[in-house]
Amino acid sequence: MTDSVAVRGVAILGATGSIGTSTLDVIARHPSRYRAVALSAWRDVDGMEALCRRFRPRLAAMADDDAAAALRGRLLDLDDVEVLAGQAGTVAVAEAAAADTVVAGIVGAAGLAPCLAAVEAGKRVLVANKEALVVAGELIMSAARQSGALLLPIDSEHNGIFQCLPQAPGETLDASGVERLVLTASGGPFRDRDPATLSRVTVEEACAHPNWSMGRKISVDSATMMNKGLELIEACRFFGAPPTQVDVLVHPQSLVHALVQYRDGSTLAQMGTPDMRTPIANALAWPERINAGVAPLDLLSAGRLDFSAPDGGRFPCLELARSALNAGYGATAALNGANEVAVSAFLDGALRFDRIAVVIEETLSALDGEPENRLDALIDHEQQARREATASLKRWSQ
Repeated sequence: MTDSVAVRGVAILGATGSIGTSTLDVIARHPSRYRAVALSAWRDVDGMEALCRRFRPRLAAMADDDAAAALRGRLLDLDDVEVLAGQAGTVAVAEAAAADTVVAGIVGAAGLAPCLAAVEAGKRVLVANKEALVVAGELIMSAARQSGALLLPIDSEHNGIFQCLPQAPGETLDASGVERLVLTASGGPFRDRDPATLSRVTVEEACAHPNWSMGRKISVDSATMMNKGLELIEACRFFGAPPTQVDVLVHPQSLVHALVQYRDGSTLAQMGTPDMRTPIANALAWPERINAGVAPLDLLSAGRLDFSAPDGGRFPCLELARSALNAGYGATAALNGANEVAVSAFLDGALRFDRIAVVIEETLSALDGEPENRLDALIDHEQQARREATASLKRWSQ
């Protein structure tokens, strides 16, 4: 890219989280290519104030109304930053006219509406919010086809698959000779722990991921391997692959992020140091490559690469996700809602770690029927799952 090319405006949904801060780090390394023009967060006023003063976005949205009011008061001296509030403000960030690129980094179902808004606006959308595809994957992919939006994955595993595929984003696997997609999983902090002791897992232990620096919710999902279950669903919907064509391998070193097996016997693997800036930089610049600030992989230092099949007894959430995927959109929406309720209860000290899967399974068993494939219907179904999961918590709360 030359200096004559316009700077690309980037909107970041979840700017104060791990995806947001990693994206801003990459942007800061390339000021002649990118500018952060719109940012959103939930209620981290201190973090958002610091970002606004450093990057001077045109829009800054706080999903929490009180946090928005507090931020507005702190930024009175910055008359070029407009502070917005609530979901409407977050959606406005996703639709910002000054941004042609949107990073969907909000964790959970809260990120669904702004992600869909960015897609419908025809943006280049960097998808880290896996729940959007889990709950409303067909709606989002269909909206992308209609609007011309370019969807690029920035989950490390899905970006790894993307880098190993020959086709452009949005094309099917049918004609590419792909036999199988393989997602890798670190196994989290409990991959070698005696399953009989999982009832005593503390929040601090569950959030201490051995390889990645992530938020609390996604760290717990990694510890239960629900994160990999959600990624399995996301991979099928993002790449148009049937469930039978996607596998998961436990790979403790987290150096191989994904593999794509072809019919001729070839297997391509995407490898790299565990750092989210790599997939973010790849998607920001695609089809070019830019410096992400990440050191190249040193295989001599790594020494070895280990792989094993997931232990279904230790990680029941992975099988629950695969079952929900086979059941349809209603089940995957319910899975997501129940998991968010159960993980929140665990983080609050109200549910044992080993009962997260129990609450999810009970919720899925309690719901039947398939909602219409509309956003409001899918959200209603997910909300029903949250109510069922809350009722289940009363039976299993410690």
